Amino acid sequence: MSRLVGREQRRLSRWWRRQSLRSRLTVIAATAIAVSVFVAFQVASELMDQKLRDTAETQLRADARVLATSAQRAGLTQVQLPPYSGSGRLVRLILPDGSTRTPASQPALPAVSERAGRVAQGASSDLLESTDWNDGYRIYTLRAVDGAVQVIDLADDGPINQFGFGMLLIGLFCVVGGALVGRTVARTGLAPIDRLTAAAVRVAHTQDLDADIPNEGGGEIRRLSQAINDMLAALRESRQAQRLLAEDAAHELKTPLTSLRLNIELLIRLDRRGTLGTALSAESRTRLLNDLGAQVAELSTLAAELTDLARGDVSDESTELLDLADVVVAAATQARSRMPDIEVALDVTSVWVSGRPAALRRALLNLIDNAGKWSPPHQPVQIRLRTEDTSAVLEVDDAGPGIDDADVPRVFDRFYRADSARALPGSGLGLSIVRRVVHAHGGRATVVRSARGGALLRVDLPAAAPPAPFAATEGTAVR
Repeated sequence: MSRLVGREQRRLSRWWRRQSLRSRLTVIAATAIAVSVFVAFQVASELMDQKLRDTAETQLRADARVLATSAQRAGLTQVQLPPYSGSGRLVRLILPDGSTRTPASQPALPAVSERAGRVAQGASSDLLESTDWNDGYRIYTLRAVDGAVQVIDLADDGPINQFGFGMLLIGLFCVVGGALVGRTVARTGLAPIDRLTAAAVRVAHTQDLDADIPNEGGGEIRRLSQAINDMLAALRESRQAQRLLAEDAAHELKTPLTSLRLNIELLIRLDRRGTLGTALSAESRTRLLNDLGAQVAELSTLAAELTDLARGDVSDESTELLDLADVVVAAATQARSRMPDIEVALDVTSVWVSGRPAALRRALLNLIDNAGKWSPPHQPVQIRLRTEDTSAVLEVDDAGPGIDDADVPRVFDRFYRADSARALPGSGLGLSIVRRVVHAHGGRATVVRSARGGALLRVDLPAAAPPAPFAATEGTAVR
């Protein structure tokens, strides 16, 4: 049984969820009115029934006193009882011997109850027996002379039934009217949402992100409109960023691809002529092959940086608690293998941060690569890592020509390369990736002029408390 009830409840719940908001509001309004009418009917019925009962009992007592007064003057056996007219109240006299007298033509009455008999014997002065819910009578017994008089009222449910029927009609009218009113109110109240929906559907179909949603209404509707407009603005910015990324990528890929194509075409022409071995000297062939290798490496680096940049903050790598000094050492080791002519000097202290190790290592490697391109021979790239207040501070210092003040605001922009860097290899994406990674870790990347005359790139990351086994050794320096 409980399983059947649960199934019906789930079915009703599914039906309710399938209904539109307008239908739900209509059902809620009609239900609320129906419940209100039912409660009002119950309360009114009880009040009306109580009022009719009090009125009938008062009238019974008054009629009984009049009959008792007549019996007091003429005696119970001699008092005149007019014939029953076919309607109205019934009367009965209880004589001292227990017998009864009733008017002529009066319908038969139930037997005198034991309690009414005790009233006739003088045990009490009066008695009201409300038996209207059982046999349809309401009997009032009053002590008179040596017996008692009874006035009996035949319970009449007609007024209550008429009242109930009227309330039923009124209730049905109110429920129907409430449903219509609820439907109208729902339609009027949801009209702004319908317009918002139509505008959103139009934007989805036309892909026109420049079409703002009309900001109408107040309160929740205005906030919803503003939220949709903010979402459209974010989508516009995202689309613009994607367009710029594609345009910049096409521009940056054009130069190495053109150079690579020209060199390959040269080799193909010489090979077709059969003069590949004689047209170029050994030194020229070596230089050409080195150029091809450099161009392929540049394309590979550019493709990797574009992929990393296009992913944004989306990464499958999980965040973990790590020692940033280990990441710095790993990045420096990789940089030494890539640039054997560049010296990297480390002065790092164990600092724990919460981050993604691969992303941080890539960012640090980009910083070291950038510094290595500018560092003159026999001038090491200095990397320092320390703790300042609640931050992990990483500095990459080179002794190169430095960065012009006009270029400082755009150093971390995507694809930006200063005029002095045009002749050097690179895509202008390395520092942009650094800034994205640092921002994703809640940090900040800045650039200033170094005391050595070059550029000093600084990264501030929120520091974290080290794990318990490492707390005692915190502060160890690595050089």
